[in-house]
Amino acid sequence: MDITKLTVHELKQKLDNKEITIPEIVSAYINRINEKEKDVQAFITTSENEALEKAKEIQEKKEKGEITKQYAGIPIGIKDNICTKGTKTTCASKMLENFISPYNATVIEKLENENLISLGKLNMDEFAMGGSTEYSYFKKTRNPWNLNKVPGGSSGGSAAAVASDTVPWALGSDTGGSIRQPASFCGVVGLKPTYGLVSRYGLVAFASSLDQIGPITKDVEDCAILLNMITGHDEKDTTSIEMEKIDYTKSLKKDIKGIKIGVPKEFFGEGINQEVKDVLQKSIQKYKELGAEIEEFSLDIAQYALATYYIIACAEASSNLGRFDGIRYGYRTKEYSNLRELYKKSRSEGFGSEVKRRIILGTYVLSSGYYDAYYKKAQQVRTLVMNEFNKAFEKYDIILTPTSPTVSFDLGSKSENPLEMYLSDICTVSVNIAGVPAISIPCGVNSENMPIGMQLIGNKFCEEKILNVAYAFEQNLNFREKYKPEFKN
Repeated sequence: MDITKLTVHELKQKLDNKEITIPEIVSAYINRINEKEKDVQAFITTSENEALEKAKEIQEKKEKGEITKQYAGIPIGIKDNICTKGTKTTCASKMLENFISPYNATVIEKLENENLISLGKLNMDEFAMGGSTEYSYFKKTRNPWNLNKVPGGSSGGSAAAVASDTVPWALGSDTGGSIRQPASFCGVVGLKPTYGLVSRYGLVAFASSLDQIGPITKDVEDCAILLNMITGHDEKDTTSIEMEKIDYTKSLKKDIKGIKIGVPKEFFGEGINQEVKDVLQKSIQKYKELGAEIEEFSLDIAQYALATYYIIACAEASSNLGRFDGIRYGYRTKEYSNLRELYKKSRSEGFGSEVKRRIILGTYVLSSGYYDAYYKKAQQVRTLVMNEFNKAFEKYDIILTPTSPTVSFDLGSKSENPLEMYLSDICTVSVNIAGVPAISIPCGVNSENMPIGMQLIGNKFCEEKILNVAYAFEQNLNFREKYKPEFKN
């Protein structure tokens, strides 16, 4: 039995049946990391010794009945922009290369309360800015399905680690598709929750009105389990919503008869790869067979969403990254003769090219002569996007689109062309602008055996519906049994 191939709910069952122990699980994953990390490059920091010690401690306490949490001892990987006390939190940047967080993010506190074990911090695009995990200061993560291709971004390390079985599940963050797009590229499940459902306290901010932490998992059931763990009101986050706790695993039913699914024609037009369209059409047909009511409709805000997103995201990034000035914490230049030079050289040397590009763009749209023409206008269009989604959800339970217009692309093919890279977010950004939840699940592969993701979008706080519709499809397709990463060069 290969422990690392099992889902979390399968691991739990084997633990409950005393077929395996927690140290055996953790050791299996550490061996897997040692075997595959040199190829995949998913981790920035590993916590092997700490994980093994914690595994032995939890096993002993569990046997004595001192720990009763259902998933105690299950390992997890954490995206490296989520603060973890006593561990480096680098955001994959030279700016924070040696920053050790003095506190835990709320989601980390929640995972520690469940007695989960961190295997380490996962690679990402610097400060979560990018769509390929090629903009990391430390390394370029590779796609386990084909090591010459990107894993997507910015949560590429999280998705690649789950796909390569070096972690059973992981946390990522999603500002414009950064969980869903890498999940699509790596053939795993990725959920961007409703804005405010999961606390952002301790998430290093990129764009505060768009960022959301969420799960990346092997299947939909694991996704629901991890979502259960990380949701809940947090007084330390003023955008956190106070609502009744939901058990999302109860929504995992195979019956979706009568569910109304809207398919926006704009998301199947020009720019969407033909093989992606073909696989999505087969998936739509599968939903019809399962009893869902499918209807094509127009969601014409799609054409404005990308421009709106990049104006808002860059403006907020420019503001949020102002704190990294070489004085309080983070990288400081070695040589400077005055304060102005200290600021300039610390930021020039500490930030990578993509981060600088977005700071410059954000500062420009916030400047006095252009604020009304760009930033204010983008916020007005944001309201239109929200209204369009509200209107669509009066008629449909779920909106179905591709997650990405293409499958994973070759390393280096878009990293020198920022506009082309930005266009790969076209299917995902409107979800963040509207603050609604969406999941990406694998729905097939193309002719080169590269995964294709399907995005299911729901109304605010309708994660249960999304998970139900995703689960019904997943159980019917059995993607994980049919298709496997090849690790080919």
